Amino acid sequence: MDTQSSQISSSQGFTDGQNSAAKESKLSVNDLIHWRDPKKSGVVFGLSLLLLLSLAAFSVISVVSYLLLALLCVTITFRIYKSVVQAVQKSSEGHPFKELIEKDVSIPPETFRKHVDTSLTHINRALKQMSRLFLVEDLVDSLKLAVVMWMLTYVGAVFNGITILILADILLFAVPPVYEKNKTQIDHYIDLVRTQVNNTIAKLQEKLPGAMKRSKTE
Repeated sequence: MDTQSSQISSSQGFTDGQNSAAKESKLSVNDLIHWRDPKKSGVVFGLSLLLLLSLAAFSVISVVSYLLLALLCVTITFRIYKSVVQAVQKSSEGHPFKELIEKDVSIPPETFRKHVDTSLTHINRALKQMSRLFLVEDLVDSLKLAVVMWMLTYVGAVFNGITILILADILLFAVPPVYEKNKTQIDHYIDLVRTQVNNTIAKLQEKLPGAMKRSKTE
């Protein structure tokens, strides 16, 4: 009984540790985009922007090759340096990356299956939504999609995919702190815009022939 209880408590502790780690990772992302730690946020923002700018100037293969080559040059140089130091000092410290080499980097099957199941749920939801929109289950929603796609054709004529990603990266790190400082005023204007859009959609639903009107409960 003592063995079983200890196993149960250890498994519960492991589960709690995983949950706390997941919460910490989520909080860390939130802290990064809100610049809670300016140094870490600046490093992440700078590296992500540098990567996207590199992809804009060079091909994906070139960027990946240069990054891996730079990493390999650093590790080889450090390995040779430590070997020379150990030979001069006649020490036996061993391989400088021994701890990293012995570290288990394999993905547990449970974690892999969990992420696959989560991804499958999102894919099925997206397929169902696409089917609903393209088969015109609701005429207004399909028209909304058509308007968005029409607007994106103009966006695509001005910006390419990498440029949009660069702008998205800048906005991701710029908008949250600005919103946090001016939350009241921004929420007020957002409510005004949302009300105007809802009124326009309601009038459009009344005028469209054959449009399926939603009930208030929906």
